[in-house]
Amino acid sequence: MCRAAGVGTPRSVFKKCRSNIIIHIGALKMENSQKLCRKFKDVSLEELRDRLAEFAKVRNWDQYHSPRNLLLALVGEVGELSEIFQWKGEVERGLPNWSNDDKEHLEEELSDVLLYLVQLADVCGLDLGQAALSKIVKNSQKYPILD
Repeated sequence: MCRAAGVGTPRSVFKKCRSNIIIHIGALKMENSQKLCRKFKDVSLEELRDRLAEFAKVRNWDQYHSPRNLLLALVGEVGELSEIFQWKGEVERGLPNWSNDDKEHLEEELSDVLLYLVQLADVCGLDLGQAALSKIVKNSQKYPILD
């Protein structure tokens, strides 16, 4: 999938943009999918949500961003993420035996999943960050520390 087109892009656009990719997501800017210009460690879900909303708005893609369409796109991206690990067997933490290209590919697919998830929550009117924190609390009650 073409990263330049952004999250929520109609499939026909993806086929046209494999080369000369420029990505602006959060504080990450990459040219030709290789040259890392700037990367911040922490980016809020709110910033991602706002940037995605603006990205879609200026391209008039809101019409395609129904909860169903975003969910199906998310599932497709999870499939692409799964393909990376499909035949690798068990993988060590930190991916010490992976090439930089493989790690970059993983970053891209993880980002696609995250961005669709953030966009889906936004379109559904949900606060994903608060929901995640609430879920952690519920899980700590459901699975207490055993001494």
